[in-house]
Amino acid sequence: MENIKVIVWGIGTMGTLMAKILAGKEGVELVGTLDSSPGKAGRPLSEITGISGHKKIHVSRNAEDVLSQDADIVLLAVSSFIGETMEPVKKIIQSGKNVITIAEEWAYPWLTAPKESGEIDALAKSRGITVLGTGVNPGFVLDTLIIALSGTCSSVRKISAKRINDLSPFGPTVMKTQGVGCSPEEFRRGLEDGTIVGHIGFPQSIHMIASSLGIRLEKITQSVDPIISRTSRKTACADVLPGQVAGCSHRAEGWAGGKPVIILEHPQQIQPDAAGVETGDYITIEGIPDIRVAIKPEIPGGTATAALAVNMIPQVINAPAGLASMAELPVPSARLADFREFLK
Repeated sequence: MENIKVIVWGIGTMGTLMAKILAGKEGVELVGTLDSSPGKAGRPLSEITGISGHKKIHVSRNAEDVLSQDADIVLLAVSSFIGETMEPVKKIIQSGKNVITIAEEWAYPWLTAPKESGEIDALAKSRGITVLGTGVNPGFVLDTLIIALSGTCSSVRKISAKRINDLSPFGPTVMKTQGVGCSPEEFRRGLEDGTIVGHIGFPQSIHMIASSLGIRLEKITQSVDPIISRTSRKTACADVLPGQVAGCSHRAEGWAGGKPVIILEHPQQIQPDAAGVETGDYITIEGIPDIRVAIKPEIPGGTATAALAVNMIPQVINAPAGLASMAELPVPSARLADFREFLK
């Protein structure tokens, strides 16, 4: 059997991580890369990843050329939003390839973007293609993991979960949506004009949980507040001075029966250790039995997102055609053997 052939669309922070992970796996082969940046076009991928085996692969800006290649699946890492990824997803499907995107809004878009979801689902089914949105969050910590844990409960009254994480590994797109590096006033204006959104994916996670457990939601409420730094901080993509925004604290509540029953919190900032903050993932399920889980430090967002996208390749290839979610597919796992062994 030939290797599983993969294209990575978007050679930013996450796409580069995916390419590096793929290089160390058996039975799976990176055959093409796409990126819109003029500074990357035409360059050997090895110059970006530092992996000698990537010398034969050059980064292209021409989607039609790259998608015309023989490949089984495309890992899409260009944006967080459906509006900015709708056309790339359609092009990939039309080229006859499966899709795994880390755009947060695709994690569970049926209720937040019903028109787009229906269009992609229909197109994918017509071509025998599967489309999945995944990542560490949404896609795992604050939804899939919670759903799995609830399977040990005979009843559930309330779910509360918090992810305290370090934004430092992420690229400029995430920094912008979190307001990192802006003033408090700029943060406020960004919330008003939609350029700052906080964590992307809370409605998707809450809807995924509620749908899986059979909770009939009445509404979802959200609040976003800036985390103001008292120290200077610097990452590859952001500089923060004292008094500027280092990240944001985002809270969402899914209401049923006149009260919040799914509460998700996500305070995230660059270099939280500079403020004496310890990262971690915390889940509490109040039910029979009660469940409390603490993961310290946090599951690293950057590495985990890239790993999930790569590790889900067999599940997506095996899955029925259409738009899928992590709640519908077999549980994710690390792929330590030849990827082809996991294909049906």
